[in-house]
Amino acid sequence: MTIDDFTAGFTEEPGYLDYGRVGPLSTAAAEETLAFTQVLQRARHGSLDAFGEQDSRVRAAASALTGFPVDQIAFEPNATTGLMHAMFGLTGGVLLSAEEFPSLPIAAVRAQEALHTVQPVWLETDHGKVTPGQIREQLEQGVVAVAVSLVDSRTGYLCDIEGVRQVIGDRLLIVDAIQGFGIVDAPWEAADVVVTGGHKWCRAGWGTGILALSDRALERLTPVFSGFSATEEAEPWGHVPPPAPDARAYRVSNPDPLAQARLAAALEEIADVTVPVINAAVADRVSRVIELADEYAIPVASSRDEQERAGIVVLEPPADQVTVLTASLHNHGVTATTRLGTVRLSIHAATSEETLEMLRGAFVSYSTAASY
Repeated sequence: MTIDDFTAGFTEEPGYLDYGRVGPLSTAAAEETLAFTQVLQRARHGSLDAFGEQDSRVRAAASALTGFPVDQIAFEPNATTGLMHAMFGLTGGVLLSAEEFPSLPIAAVRAQEALHTVQPVWLETDHGKVTPGQIREQLEQGVVAVAVSLVDSRTGYLCDIEGVRQVIGDRLLIVDAIQGFGIVDAPWEAADVVVTGGHKWCRAGWGTGILALSDRALERLTPVFSGFSATEEAEPWGHVPPPAPDARAYRVSNPDPLAQARLAAALEEIADVTVPVINAAVADRVSRVIELADEYAIPVASSRDEQERAGIVVLEPPADQVTVLTASLHNHGVTATTRLGTVRLSIHAATSEETLEMLRGAFVSYSTAASY
């Protein structure tokens, strides 16, 4: 599959720059949804067997992208569930930033409150940027794990996962990958826990996600939330067997096969075109958005270095002009996220010339209004 074939599957209207919030369904995911919905609707004799095949299919697709073995990957309904599994499964200190997207610090605190086996150790950062150097300086003796975001949702900063691995030794490295999975060619082998949802950059819709675990994670984590479908028996009637020895232990119930099919279709398409090719297309369009912001003197708060960014550009106009910029984007049909005094633009591989011209028009209106 070529990059042109891939971008042809983006059918959202021009002006959409909000993949960091939600990625509109890809054509592949939408068609898979329709096909399996019709199978379920009709329930022809023998047709339901296909639903049971989607679990192995989605795990194989995730394995192709991450390099984790199939049996060390579990489908999850969202990224937060995977993070809860990881945090509740820890014993000891976990070093993380309180400025991460709330899913991560809240999971750590809830685990501490409920089980008293994990202790959050709060990392001081450089304006939200988590770096290997900061982690090295703040590692404490009782820290058994470090948790980071692959891409920070507020700053757009791309974490140096490989650098973090080098400084933490054999401690567990937990990566919330949702803001870059599918567009960042990350060194997944450096991580012990990779958690992501499929509704953003993968464009697979809500209710989709994966939890991938290294050998070390399987050995050290305890599967606290481990339901009836998480054992080695299909239906353990009359007794309670132990959790399965692999990633199945982190299932609570039977997964939604329609959601699995959607995610599988999206991941298979990404693997077909390859993440580096997608990443190059994203990087080119991100550079063009930054150039547009510079042209109209709109301050860019996110990194300009391709090694430190993914698909997010954060604009930080003067505080009294944030509303003006937000209104200008809205009036020109540009979908973006305004949060905590900044405007976040999320750019994907298919961001079109028409979308960039709409963004230019919004910047022109903003600059005109801001000059008065």
